[in-house]
Amino acid sequence: MPSSAEPTPDGVLVVDKPRDWTSHDVVARARRLCATRKVGHAGTLDPMATGVLVLGVGRATRLLTFLVGSDKDYTATVRLGQATLTDDAEGEVTAAAGALGLDRAAVEAAVADLTGDIQQVPSSVSAIKVDGRRSYHRVRAGEDVELAARPVTVARFVVGDLRPELVSSVPVLDVDVEVTVSSGTYVRALARDLGAALGTGGHLTALRRTRVGGFTLADATTLAGLEARQGEPMPVVPLADAARAAFPVRELTQAEARAVGYGQKVASAEPGRPGPVAAFGPDGTLVAVLDETRGAARSLVVFAPAAT
Repeated sequence: MPSSAEPTPDGVLVVDKPRDWTSHDVVARARRLCATRKVGHAGTLDPMATGVLVLGVGRATRLLTFLVGSDKDYTATVRLGQATLTDDAEGEVTAAAGALGLDRAAVEAAVADLTGDIQQVPSSVSAIKVDGRRSYHRVRAGEDVELAARPVTVARFVVGDLRPELVSSVPVLDVDVEVTVSSGTYVRALARDLGAALGTGGHLTALRRTRVGGFTLADATTLAGLEARQGEPMPVVPLADAARAAFPVRELTQAEARAVGYGQKVASAEPGRPGPVAAFGPDGTLVAVLDETRGAARSLVVFAPAAT
């Protein structure tokens, strides 16, 4: 199948990932559609999940390290009353205590305890490495894996509709939720922990990512939509626009832009400012991503002029 005649310009491509596709599958398809091998993603989505997958094309792949750390929004459905090996619907059911007697007040009280700065044990079926091997490989080989808890932030955890269901003769309660979480948070683990807090099991039956940092579903294109554009320019967000959408911005003087372009330090505009800062030259060109946590700003990555 033919690809675009010319490589897609540097930028961010936001894809609405379909269910049952891996993030790697989407990257592989985007490489063909964008006519370049230089495509990567900013944070994996599980195959059963859908929604915002941020891809970097060309030099925008150098932004991905910083985009991975962005906070994220999700909508999800948690099934209370059953636990699974993977903490989602892809895994076998390991316990089915049922959810009789659970009501909104109990669910909302348990959700409140899982909101804010918490210590979360990641799902054992995850890509975290344990002694050099992925945790999910160890679990699927029959090993018992216990991962260490890590600090995460659940900024928002809202309970929506509750639907009692009967699944394989087990009374369960499906709970629609919306969450805003920090990087590194496992929504599957939130489902598991919600079930545990209520004295029964819990797992995800649906997960949709609606935002990654400054990029939302409104910015996303389906894979079918991208396929329909073959031979036409892909709908990338230009490199400079993507950086402005994703990070705090600093406008450099001509002298500062020249210094930063050579990798030299300049005085921080706002010493102590956390996180990456996108630095632009007077002509609007993205010069670098800066660290301004100290008095002298240092370049985390410098963007050289595109080759001609």
